Amino acid sequence: MSKVNQPAGRHFLQIPGPSNVPDSVLRAMADSVMDHRGPDFPAMTYKILFQLKPIFNTQDPIVIFPSSGTGAWEAALVNTLSPGDKILAFETGWFATLWKQMAEKLGLEVEWVPGDWRSGVDPQVVEEKLRDDTKKKIKAICVVHNETSTGTTSRLEEIRQAIDETEHPALFMVDTISSLACCEYKHDEWKVDVTISGSQKGLMLPPGLGFNAISQKALDASKSSSSRVYYWSWQEMIKNNEKGVFPYTPATNLLYGLKEALRLLHNEGLKNVFFRHARLAKATRLAVEAWGLENVCLKPEEYSNSCTAVLMPEDFDADNLRKIILEKFNMSLGTGLGKGKGKVFRIGHLGDFNELTLAGTLSGVEMGLRLAEVPHNHGGINAALEFLSI
Repeated sequence: MSKVNQPAGRHFLQIPGPSNVPDSVLRAMADSVMDHRGPDFPAMTYKILFQLKPIFNTQDPIVIFPSSGTGAWEAALVNTLSPGDKILAFETGWFATLWKQMAEKLGLEVEWVPGDWRSGVDPQVVEEKLRDDTKKKIKAICVVHNETSTGTTSRLEEIRQAIDETEHPALFMVDTISSLACCEYKHDEWKVDVTISGSQKGLMLPPGLGFNAISQKALDASKSSSSRVYYWSWQEMIKNNEKGVFPYTPATNLLYGLKEALRLLHNEGLKNVFFRHARLAKATRLAVEAWGLENVCLKPEEYSNSCTAVLMPEDFDADNLRKIILEKFNMSLGTGLGKGKGKVFRIGHLGDFNELTLAGTLSGVEMGLRLAEVPHNHGGINAALEFLSI
């Protein structure tokens, strides 16, 4: 039998999610399974739900599904809307496109605003579309806060202002799967009706938990929805959560991990978490700029705290670069998705991540660029280190 060589050292997982899981979270998840109908379970449920509220910046109910973020997307749509309802959605990248495709398969009519995959949602276009909707046929506005495929963050506060300017009654739904716990988010203040998220990015867990934070307006809308819903039912979740339990078997060990991840986030302090992410994101962009490469995101006010998508020079394959870096340095970078396939590589800088991790990551990228003979300027890592050492 041939011997498989195991690379020395740790694997650098620098994709934009799933992110690295802290050791204490892994240890928490390794605890023995608890009886989810037993007397000790409700205390954990109550604590988790209480500690989640500051993460979402809300006093609204938050429900936790044993699912990926895709399940949380579906829960948002089927609880509030009926087949034939119209939604307004925006082509900001791969994940916005997938959410649109889901909506269509669920029988919803999608007014799709084309985009360049390099910009976030334009608040002015939101206002124009809503003003044009004089008959108020649009029932929901769906926005991906941080488009992971492009490293672009939409300006939610301005979008909320645009909605308010028109006094349009549509629900405001926001995907925060790759932005929650990476940058400031204000569910209540921005009057978001459904916030969608997942466990595997800023919350520092493996995939497997989906979240909905739900406004009273969205709960009221759910009473008139004619979509068939059972597994995704908010009412069943909220009713059971009030007793500290779930309507079906929860992902118990992931909840152990969530409890520990929330402890870590609150111990660091959310403002410090956001500052750390912003600082490491800026250092990454300085390296990209020094290499002479191009950030996919065009507008500085839309730069992402979670990931940076880098455009390769023409006629150079991003996946070949990623392959070389994986084989030589045991590091995974994010692949280009959809229109970015082969043209873009993505550097994740979210979750359990610090200056030395970033330094190693950027060193691996710079060495990979040289080995792949990609035209670039040397010293991107030095530009990042200069910034980080201030």
